Amino acid sequence: FVISSNMQNTKTVKEIKMGKYELLSAIKPNLDNDEADKVVTKIEETVQNLGGNVIDTEKMGRKKSAYDVQGYRDSYFVVQKMNLPEDKVVDFKRQLRLNENILRTIFTKVKKA
Repeated sequence: FVISSNMQNTKTVKEIKMGKYELLSAIKPNLDNDEADKVVTKIEETVQNLGGNVIDTEKMGRKKSAYDVQGYRDSYFVVQKMNLPEDKVVDFKRQLRLNENILRTIFTKVKKA
């Protein structure tokens, strides 16, 4: 009984699927501008550590909210556009929730036109 095998030892490289996302963050209003900038920088570092990159950051400044968010009537708002590996989205959202200076986020996937 002879078993022959023509299988080669090949390793498949897992393709990293990147998605394009947009993040709106409401940051605590009791922080000064430098501290709010540090929060934005921390978000950018988190994206980079997860293998993504921030394409654009738009700081909208301090705005009044339509309703209280965690007891605050206004917040610093920041919109960031980014590329992020699709398998890292859950980790990224978790990191956002762990940051106590971020009151609320809206994280959406940008659909291709």
